[in-house]
Amino acid sequence: MSSSKKGKGKKRQSEGEGDRSGSICDEPDSCVPNGGLTVTDFTERAEDKAPQRWRSYLAQMSVNTMKTLNTCIGRPVLISSSAGQQEVCVAWPASQFPGRRVGLQSSVQSSLRVKPGDHVTLQPISGAVLQAEHLRLRLSAEDRVLNTEEFRNDLLRMLDGRVLLAGGSVSLSYFGRQCVIGVDRIRGVDGGTQTSVVLDLSSQLDQLSIQQNTSRDLSPLTPQPDPASPVCVCRSSTDTFYSVCSSTVLSLSDPNERVEDDQGSKVTYSMIGGLGGQLKVIRETIELPLKHPELFKNYGIPPPRGVLLYGPPGTGKTLIGRAVANEVGAHMSVINGPEIMSKFYGETEARLREIFTQASQRQPSIIFIDELDALCPKREGSQNEVEKRVVATLLTLMDGIASAGSQLLVLGATNRPHAVDAALRRPGRFDCELEIGVPDAGGRMEILQKLLLPMPCVCVTDDELRQLADAAHGYTGADLAAVCKEAGLHALRRVLGSAPALSDVQVMNGVKVTTSDLRLAMTEVKPSAMREVAIDVPKVRWSDIGGMEEVKLALKQAVDWPLQHPEAFSRLGITPPRGVLLYGPPGCSKTMIAKALANESQLNFLSIKGPELLSKYVGESERAVREVFRKARAVAPSIIFFDEIDALAVARGSSQAGGVGDRVLAQLLTEMDGIEQLKDVTILAATNRPDMIDKALMRPGRLDRVIFVPLPDAETRRQIFTLQFRNMPIHPSMHLEDLVTRTERYSGAEITAVCREAALQALQENIEAEHVTNTHFLAALDAVTPRIPQSLLQTYERYRREHGGARV
Repeated sequence: MSSSKKGKGKKRQSEGEGDRSGSICDEPDSCVPNGGLTVTDFTERAEDKAPQRWRSYLAQMSVNTMKTLNTCIGRPVLISSSAGQQEVCVAWPASQFPGRRVGLQSSVQSSLRVKPGDHVTLQPISGAVLQAEHLRLRLSAEDRVLNTEEFRNDLLRMLDGRVLLAGGSVSLSYFGRQCVIGVDRIRGVDGGTQTSVVLDLSSQLDQLSIQQNTSRDLSPLTPQPDPASPVCVCRSSTDTFYSVCSSTVLSLSDPNERVEDDQGSKVTYSMIGGLGGQLKVIRETIELPLKHPELFKNYGIPPPRGVLLYGPPGTGKTLIGRAVANEVGAHMSVINGPEIMSKFYGETEARLREIFTQASQRQPSIIFIDELDALCPKREGSQNEVEKRVVATLLTLMDGIASAGSQLLVLGATNRPHAVDAALRRPGRFDCELEIGVPDAGGRMEILQKLLLPMPCVCVTDDELRQLADAAHGYTGADLAAVCKEAGLHALRRVLGSAPALSDVQVMNGVKVTTSDLRLAMTEVKPSAMREVAIDVPKVRWSDIGGMEEVKLALKQAVDWPLQHPEAFSRLGITPPRGVLLYGPPGCSKTMIAKALANESQLNFLSIKGPELLSKYVGESERAVREVFRKARAVAPSIIFFDEIDALAVARGSSQAGGVGDRVLAQLLTEMDGIEQLKDVTILAATNRPDMIDKALMRPGRLDRVIFVPLPDAETRRQIFTLQFRNMPIHPSMHLEDLVTRTERYSGAEITAVCREAALQALQENIEAEHVTNTHFLAALDAVTPRIPQSLLQTYERYRREHGGARV
């Protein structure tokens, strides 16, 4: 019984391997290249247990053939024909199937442009198979009527789980109708894109050649290449592939709709503005090792293996990474921060090693790690063991790059460089660290020019664009892109609002982006770094403040002059004042002056109320101070206004709150004049208790200019009354000079209160009153009296004499 079974097994095995001399399709194994198989027709077998949806793209093979090719059941395999066409099928064993053969459906044979007896190469896919985020297909002219939502939903269900290649085709039967649908574009969840390349007539003519030693004519089963048909670039089995899933967004294009070449969407150095210096360093650091590695090898210089780009969000770090990959012509693998993290033990590290392995097989190549701080935080402060293992794995892999001497470079990007593990930032790993900061006025001008270049009908001159760039303090490249987009929408709304019945062509011809559109967009789009601290600055102008001409001049010297006349400061070898302190009696327009400065200077204005930075938690107050100065540096030139600074910067040793006041003051001192330079940030402070402020804050280099704002003199009071009378119906018999004389020792706020009280007296006398008379003002002066004692004025005068503050 046992011998009988063995005999049957040997007979079955002999049948499975096939008779190598009897079939017309059989050829010696020596004729088949390594990994090469001979095509046969697909055979339907009742015992096959393959899922029904796989049957259209199964690759039938014998078990021994699958073992030889190291192929697993149900795994995707890449099949390449001699014509350069490729398809991804699913490997499946078939009993009693000839060896060194592969059975393919007629639709797959047509796509590969082969027929039974031709040779193909089969390789198991070892690269990553990720989900496709977006899939664009092209219908034929006969099938264009199928472009409905119902058909798209059915098509997505039919393709669920299938790995597609851009430039290939999909053959299927839809309610008895045979459809051939081209694959134009695939975008994966990792941001990678596969796009078909359309050959033009000239390239087709270049590829024409006379075929010699032709032993057979082309069969009707092998379609002739169409000059307009997309041709996919040959891919390796180690590449990244994309499979269709239920969440894939599927779109169908019309057959006469031209597919845009992927070259148009590639980012190049010429598309990046405002980063000329950084791009020069990047080209020296990255391009040279990737393009000319032999130079480093000949001179014994180890090439850089990693470059870390750091800076605020929206400044172009990711854009630079894409441009480098396109300009160098290198393969690029993208790791978007924590997307490779997995809850399963060891899977995250395995995925990271797989990405490095794939990149090393596709040299020259670049691995771009976005949001590096999320993937590799500092290990000493981490409670998560997974993060520690990921950091250790990345350290090992980057050291392996250097030892292998390969053309592989790691590019990292983060906006929190201090949160990245210190071991990554040493030479040999991330050798070069490059700051991508907020652009200056010249950089913003260049960015605006590049953003507005593709926009049609832009009616903006270079001088107007320069003015916009000068006014866009603190705007990053992403902010300026949002400004241009919003300006285009404003122009579109203006045209549609004036004539809503216009056709699309008329609307396109009528839309013109003007300077006013860009200015309006800038008022709506604020710098991203300012959105957390943005305040609604009141529309107070210098003309709304009576008198105070010397105060206004002192503030203009500290804020406006360094921006408008920087060459004058450089010529005289001086630096602009770092800070200005306004002190004086309450109600003398100190805060109002700060509001006018914020409005007139058009700078980014951060208003800080003294006590709002204090916290009951240890370290939070100091962190709040650091955060304020960090944001001010990010959006420089800027102004930080500390109102009631005496509550924040009290003299050291005078506070009984556990030393928090001393720590906040120390942080404030180091931020204003510490090791890290405070460039293009002006400190403006106001107080009515200058004697409580710590003396270290008052020295030159911190609050350089100390200005005493006294009670208004006669001329200032006259201007204050004149400003108040602009909105009040004053009787012609009113004596302005008499009011100026009677309001001596009144503050500006008290003079405003006198005017308000006079109007209320008029309404109390007659609710229908049309004028405010001198009698009403006399009654108001009796109700509102000066509230600043003479002793306090003497204190201010004594402080001014002792500390040398300028009196204005």
